[in-house]
Amino acid sequence: MNSYTLRVTCASTRGIVAAISGFLAQHDCNITDSAQFDDAATGRFFMRVSFRSEGDATLAQLRRDVVAVAKPFDMDVEITDDSEKKKVLIMVSRFGHCLNDLLYRWQIGALPIDIVGVISNHYDYQKVVVNHDIPFHMIRVTAENKAEAEARQMEIIRDTGAQLIVLARYMQVLSDQMCREMSGRIINIHHSFLPSFKGANPYKQAYERGVKLIGATSHYVTSDLDEGPIIEQDTVRVTHAQSPGDYVSLGRDVESQVLSRAVHAHIHGRVFQNGAKTIVFPASPGSYVSERMG
Repeated sequence: MNSYTLRVTCASTRGIVAAISGFLAQHDCNITDSAQFDDAATGRFFMRVSFRSEGDATLAQLRRDVVAVAKPFDMDVEITDDSEKKKVLIMVSRFGHCLNDLLYRWQIGALPIDIVGVISNHYDYQKVVVNHDIPFHMIRVTAENKAEAEARQMEIIRDTGAQLIVLARYMQVLSDQMCREMSGRIINIHHSFLPSFKGANPYKQAYERGVKLIGATSHYVTSDLDEGPIIEQDTVRVTHAQSPGDYVSLGRDVESQVLSRAVHAHIHGRVFQNGAKTIVFPASPGSYVSERMG
């Protein structure tokens, strides 16, 4: 039996859930997981349904027939095949903790994605990437060649068919044009000290101010630097006994975990953009299972 995910966004009104469940039942589909949210502030409705086809309905047929259900509600509706892995392109600079974490989770099947390439503005992780049989692209970025470098990056994105770009501590600001063109398809990670501690060495600044929580934020990239819709966040406690180096190490770990959770949520269709924020539904049963457990 094939497994699929259905996503719905529309204005809130009566009958949406009945229409969707009725449609699936008519096509001999069994719902295995369902989540919905009615945003009273905006009047928008969001729904994600995991289901199995227990009859002869194909993905093409389901996509064709759901149009009739969507039309009366003016729905934005999407049905995807869970077996189709999203094509992901990773961008990294000189801090490799997030890259290495993503590569490991991908390697054991914890992140069911197809990594189609890694772009970096340095050679530091070329060997690591190539040893995973993943194409590596070094594109140097300077103030003088930034437009040319970004054009090359976009060329690679198009050539590989990348559906998601993950900035795994890529330390370059993307242009407004690239952010607009790739809206909803670029995920970034950074520390959660903003706006209190900006600029160089935020962990040292946090240490000097005696903060008690270190955190990380993963969000969609927009033209507003580090202010895109937040997907995932987490924190770790610190005390007066920790050194600035401890702050950095603890921050590195939480950044890696938060980014991987954000990518996991996105590739499983659990994230819905809702204006300047997001709706993130819980993971479906079994979606954390990897090919290599233990």
